[in-house]
Amino acid sequence: MGFIVTNLSSPSRVVVRLYNKRGTAEQWIKEGKQAVKMMRLSCHHFRANEVRLQLSVLAYNLGNLWRRLVKTGGRLVKHARYYWLLVAEGHLTRRVFRAILRRIWALPMPTG
Repeated sequence: MGFIVTNLSSPSRVVVRLYNKRGTAEQWIKEGKQAVKMMRLSCHHFRANEVRLQLSVLAYNLGNLWRRLVKTGGRLVKHARYYWLLVAEGHLTRRVFRAILRRIWALPMPTG
């Protein structure tokens, strides 16, 4: 059991849903920080930090995508200038790899 103290005047169901979504987003941020160190933005220019953050998010999302499509263990290793996505090779044949690529290409493109 828990309590939410807020100054929102919305119905309780709306407030609980809002805070649950916020908690989920906080978990994703925490997971991203731990998985790919995506909060390490040490460049001096905003644009360079923006690109670094976008690459980190892309690497994180690719890792999750592989994990869901292949259903196998894997690990994302960060080096100074690049990321390596290591997956268990015993499960990844050429046929499976091609099938995964087809599924990735079939995903809808994000809008906005």
